[in-house]
Amino acid sequence: MEPKTLFVIIIFLLFVSSSSSSLETMKKKTYIIQLHPNSQTAKAFPSKFDWHLSFLQEAVLGVQEEEDEEPSSRIIYSYDSAIEGFSAQLTESEAETLKNLPEVVAVRPDHVLQLQTTYSYKFLGLNGPGNSNVWSKSRSGQGTIIGVLDTGVWPESPSFDDTGMPSIPSKWRGVCQEGESFTSSSCNKKLIGARFFIRGHRVANSPLDSPNMPREYISARDSTGHGTHTASTAAGSPVSTASVLGNGAGVARGMAPGAHVAVYKVCWFNGCYSSDILAAIDVAIQDRVDVLSLSLGGFPIPLYDDTIAIGTFRATEHGIAVVCAGGNNGPLASSVANTAPWVSTVGAGTLDRKFPGVVRLANGKLLYGESLYPGKGLKSAERELEVVYVTGGDKGSEFCLRGSLPRESIQGKMVICDRGVNGRSEKGQAVKEAGGVAMILANTEINQEEDSVDVHLIPATLIGYEESVVLKGYVRDTVRPKARLIFGGTVIGRSRAPEVAQFSARGPSLANPSILKPDLIAPGVNIIAAWPQNLGPTGLPYDSRRVNFTVMSGTSMSCPHVSGITALIRSSYPNWSPAAIKSAMMTTADLYDRRGKEIRDGEKPAGVFAIGAGHVNPVKAINPGLVYNIQPVDYVAYLCTIGFTRSDILAITHKNVSCGVILRGSPGFSLNYPSISVIFKGGKTKEMVTRRVTNVGSPNSVYTVNVKAPMGINVIVKPKRLVFSHVDQTLSYRVWFVLKKGNRGEKVGASFADGQLTWVNSRDSMQRVRSPISVTLKNH
Repeated sequence: MEPKTLFVIIIFLLFVSSSSSSLETMKKKTYIIQLHPNSQTAKAFPSKFDWHLSFLQEAVLGVQEEEDEEPSSRIIYSYDSAIEGFSAQLTESEAETLKNLPEVVAVRPDHVLQLQTTYSYKFLGLNGPGNSNVWSKSRSGQGTIIGVLDTGVWPESPSFDDTGMPSIPSKWRGVCQEGESFTSSSCNKKLIGARFFIRGHRVANSPLDSPNMPREYISARDSTGHGTHTASTAAGSPVSTASVLGNGAGVARGMAPGAHVAVYKVCWFNGCYSSDILAAIDVAIQDRVDVLSLSLGGFPIPLYDDTIAIGTFRATEHGIAVVCAGGNNGPLASSVANTAPWVSTVGAGTLDRKFPGVVRLANGKLLYGESLYPGKGLKSAERELEVVYVTGGDKGSEFCLRGSLPRESIQGKMVICDRGVNGRSEKGQAVKEAGGVAMILANTEINQEEDSVDVHLIPATLIGYEESVVLKGYVRDTVRPKARLIFGGTVIGRSRAPEVAQFSARGPSLANPSILKPDLIAPGVNIIAAWPQNLGPTGLPYDSRRVNFTVMSGTSMSCPHVSGITALIRSSYPNWSPAAIKSAMMTTADLYDRRGKEIRDGEKPAGVFAIGAGHVNPVKAINPGLVYNIQPVDYVAYLCTIGFTRSDILAITHKNVSCGVILRGSPGFSLNYPSISVIFKGGKTKEMVTRRVTNVGSPNSVYTVNVKAPMGINVIVKPKRLVFSHVDQTLSYRVWFVLKKGNRGEKVGASFADGQLTWVNSRDSMQRVRSPISVTLKNH
């Protein structure tokens, strides 16, 4: 190549690269702009919106605007309660300009977050006899309002029937927003409000319609079923004839059937945008909800970048209890999300309800599986069928992707499909389209023995990893392998439960290791709850079956269980703080299953990073004896103690504080959290924490401490007895953690140990107020 030609090509490539970079810089994206609270300049403007607009006008000053585009058209939301600020479409250069303005606290790009019963109320003991009936004590949550941020709601579901519901609380300030296929009459005394937030999603240029999903409604109406399911789990009305095509039959009701529901649709087919979520929290605060339930999130991020953490801090200041899903990225360590100390972070556990779908091999061996296939049209599965496992090539046939299975290989046969890549029910459709007549869904090593069931489109069952290894070995070593499926309906009480769900996200918290997360676990596997009446039970567009209920699994399902229980406690104790309510649930949580054995995490006892304080027990939580209370100002001091800067704390809490002044006024400050996390680093061999407990039980109560020390740690508690003379009295105690000599050597990485500190009521040994202890030993 001639040097001159090469030079021209290089110049051209440089020009293209420069032009591309310039175009990228000029491309508008959504940003959330947080402003200083209580700004004096805001008073110079006729409205909050005009003040917010002034910042945008300053950012675009001198920049040639697109024809007919006004700066005001770029503002997506003007926030007021959850955060001081606004979200807008900006170029990178405009975002940089705003960052440098003195009244701007932070400029954050919009993030996309993802979504993460006929029996569970019985499993939790909510309908117990006599004095143990939590619904009777709490009036089923009457008077409380649960705000659910999710995919919307199907208002015609019988779970939102308002027969017998009390009047709408006078404090309610919300609305029933009209939209596509949704009118003001869609709400009632159960579903008292509904709104939708789509601006952040829409400006991201994300198409609303997906070829693999049902049509989306531009309203609060639910298109995917997730929001209907979670809202009914939290507070659904009783439905006496609930089942999933005959399986799991019984009376369906939410945790707080007397509570009111307000729905805020923030999630669409392409995810949940943080600008929309923040707008919903902003409005929910103004609407005066009592509980916020968020079954959404992602991977852990720092608190000062976490829109949910920032918005919910303001909600907590307004006395709103916030409950969040911990995420479905387990069993990966440090995968737990939504870890702000002012929210209840919930992991997932199992129920003792099973739906057997056994694989009987031709050699007589039985492989246990589970399925909610309705059991009709089983002639193709009741007889033995040839079993095939299609592998090789690059089409993903082992995962049964649509279009990957050769008809000549699977016609009329039972097909093994590995989990992963595509949806579990979608695999059955792929088998059906290619001529297969039944499916065995096989867990891979990452799924282990997880048993999330589905209402399959063809006769099918899910088997665990150990069973899948046996099955594949049988297919590999047999000339013409055959099997049949045997469906066993619904079986209750014959299996250990609760156990930790394999997918439930684990601690320690990556973003906030000084607080033990998750806080607790709740039922989240194979939960049956309400479903839109225009969807099949799989939610797939080609599923023509119609149901009122279906089954789902995830921390998305465990979150509304705790949200509903939170409403029950709030109804019983309307003056309690969100922290006191969370304390009641954590300090009474169960460490043992229904058989009296330690809750399991796979093949081992569950540790604190899997279950936090334990499995929620509403029967005990309604009468906790003692609570650990926290005021919002305490969270500010806590952020100071863990090294957050003044600007970080301002971004998170909207408080412009001096940590030096705060900590000098509170030497040795410890956040009064119901769990205790201690981190040894920098050569330290002793740590001390302080806790305060408030008596919410009998006036004259005496509690004695009982400690199960973490391995390698000496624990000293002073005082060892707490003597209360009246209700609402608060007493303090201190705990010293001392490394034993054998534990003081050089450490590689970090090691962990856990224990328990329990205050036992001397007059009622059944009343125990337990705090889990987590100890981390880092390099020192």
